[in-house]
Amino acid sequence: MPEQSFAAVTVPGAGDAALSAEDAKLVTLARSSRARVGATEGAAVRDQDGRTYAAASVALPSLTVTALQLAVAQAASSGATKIEAAAVVTEAVTLDGAGHAAVRDLAADALIHVAGPSGALLGTVTA
Repeated sequence: MPEQSFAAVTVPGAGDAALSAEDAKLVTLARSSRARVGATEGAAVRDQDGRTYAAASVALPSLTVTALQLAVAQAASSGATKIEAAAVVTEAVTLDGAGHAAVRDLAADALIHVAGPSGALLGTVTA
């Protein structure tokens, strides 16, 4: 399989935006996944049935997967056909392109919330 490269995505500022309770839960799950293993980032997604999947980034000598890619992979391998929303907790100021592409594979219109390590919303990426 050829190596793919995806450009980082700019995260628009949050302004006065507030998350719904369901989306705030995604941020909480992403923060917990990140903190549990001391990872660079954590992510969580919600599928069409309301099920949630959370993951942390993986960086091994033979395997590198972003948290968002892994959360989407977990959802897809569990039968999800659509992602309703996603959240990423990271210290970066951009959203990784590979994770963004993974979400877009299952939903062109899903909101992707990006939060800092404290859980404060940095912004939301739309289609």
